[in-house]
Amino acid sequence: MKTVLNVFIALVLFTNISFAQVGWTIDPAHTNARFEVKHLGIAIVDGAFTKLEGTVETANATNFDKAKVNFSIDVNSINTRVQMRDDHLKSDDFFNAEKYPKMTLTNATLNQGKGGFVLSGDLTIRDVTKKVTFQVKQNGGIITDPWGKTRAGFTATTSINRFDYNIKYNDKLPTGVDAVAPTVEIIVYVEAVKN
Repeated sequence: MKTVLNVFIALVLFTNISFAQVGWTIDPAHTNARFEVKHLGIAIVDGAFTKLEGTVETANATNFDKAKVNFSIDVNSINTRVQMRDDHLKSDDFFNAEKYPKMTLTNATLNQGKGGFVLSGDLTIRDVTKKVTFQVKQNGGIITDPWGKTRAGFTATTSINRFDYNIKYNDKLPTGVDAVAPTVEIIVYVEAVKN
């Protein structure tokens, strides 16, 4: 009977350990969601969103393979260093920030790949949700900062076609070149802190 009880306890402990999750919170002071897009066919305009939040859930504190990721960005925090342009980007020509104040990445899973990770999830911009895949590099492993907190850093990149998300601004030069290109490069520098 004692052996059966020991096996049962071991099984319960193993089950609890195998399903335990470690929570991480995105540090907004050290996380940067950026974008780049070609302008008039000759230059790159870039910008960032300064207000964001997110969570990561891992199976343990040392491995991000199969991590679950959720991310939210405040569209009204867009900053391209030119107020007139920022106001235009918040308008219905682009994000319609009044009606759609958040962009989100949900149901995202981080999987170990060759030379890094692949993050796949549902990106919602305006009223459109589409699957998107980011290439992700972990920067420098997992560290303990001077204040005793456990941190990990990542760089995630992808590109999207803005027309896929009902971002409809479509002015063209007389030569037919897009004033603002359809393809938008996205770069997210993430610092996550273990809860």
